[in-house]
Amino acid sequence: MSKTEVTEALELIRRGSEEILVEEELRERLKEGKTLRVKAGFDPTAPDLHLGHTVLLNKLRQFQELGHECIFLIGDFTGMIGDPTGKNITRQPLTRDEVIENARTYEQQIFKILDPEQTLVMFNSSWMNDLDAAGMIQLAARYTVARMLERDDFSKRHQAGQPIAIHEFLYPLVQGYDSVALKADVELGGTDQKFNLLVGRELQRDYGQRPQVILTVPILEGLDGVQKMSKSLNNYVGITDAPDDMFGKLMSISDELMWRYFELLSFRPMAEIERYRKDVAEGANPRDIKFRLAGEIVARFHSEGDATRAREAFIARFQKGAIPEDIEEKRLVSEGGAMPISLALKAAGLSASTSEARRNIRGGGVRVDGQRIEDETLELQAGNTYLLQKGKRHFARVTIVQAGN
Repeated sequence: MSKTEVTEALELIRRGSEEILVEEELRERLKEGKTLRVKAGFDPTAPDLHLGHTVLLNKLRQFQELGHECIFLIGDFTGMIGDPTGKNITRQPLTRDEVIENARTYEQQIFKILDPEQTLVMFNSSWMNDLDAAGMIQLAARYTVARMLERDDFSKRHQAGQPIAIHEFLYPLVQGYDSVALKADVELGGTDQKFNLLVGRELQRDYGQRPQVILTVPILEGLDGVQKMSKSLNNYVGITDAPDDMFGKLMSISDELMWRYFELLSFRPMAEIERYRKDVAEGANPRDIKFRLAGEIVARFHSEGDATRAREAFIARFQKGAIPEDIEEKRLVSEGGAMPISLALKAAGLSASTSEARRNIRGGGVRVDGQRIEDETLELQAGNTYLLQKGKRHFARVTIVQAGN
């Protein structure tokens, strides 16, 4: 590649990246003009992917646009160990049946983003099942306990006297060995995976291979703008969500979070996104810019027609009288950093008691920001404003504030 082509490639790769180790090494590989093997591993811990997962998939797609080979690695073997990353207790491993069931749907979902002709879908059991007990012992001999305890979550658990099972040390070793087996040039992962990615780099060097470049991407915040996007926290947008649900969820994010989503999820050029920022600063309605983000995402996972219909339905529902204009606004004070939805409904005057609120939720009669709520344990985060609805005609707009603020 020419110097200009390398510079343009690096500019694309840097977009939405947190860290590149070592960028100069990546520059040298790009200069060589060879097709790189770019690896990203996914544990099949749940059957469906959400937009948080697509931050990594989008980065893989960028490498494909540059002509490189991407490996979507399903960690069916490591999934049976259980990823200890960020955990303060030993994580329950998945059964073989759970792994297979969850992995089956991944291939159907990832090609909404990735080019099938430039993607290798692989399972790390392909080589790990052939690594016998002696081979696993030899692999374990290449790393020390002291090095493992340099990892933040292991270190904290060790200092707190919490147990760390021996098999948990195998997880980063097996993930690192995947890079050896695949002879990866580049490995991608979330910022929480940095230790594991570095293990792969060191093991490759130990096996006489050219060590991979590692690239980390940010962890995408969920719809609340605070915590990591997660199905368990009900702050996610699933890539298999219905068009109307997907559109409505994306329209519910804050104006500030919108720019984060544009950078990490949109395929629009950054120059175009910067023009949107300028427009808003000069008085444009952020809602109209958010329409473009929501429409782009819905079109990607469904179709342009679905995106148009979802937008029209949203406008009809929220701007043509479906919701009254004179909604009462209330500030609800929370002693902690969040307020349970049942308590918020009671405090807003939409339910007579928290038990009635829970019954309303179970009956499907409660919506938050236009989305029907099924989780009675949902918490509304301090610092955010929510539109609460009970039934067809009862509304309240509430802002959760922490006591003392």
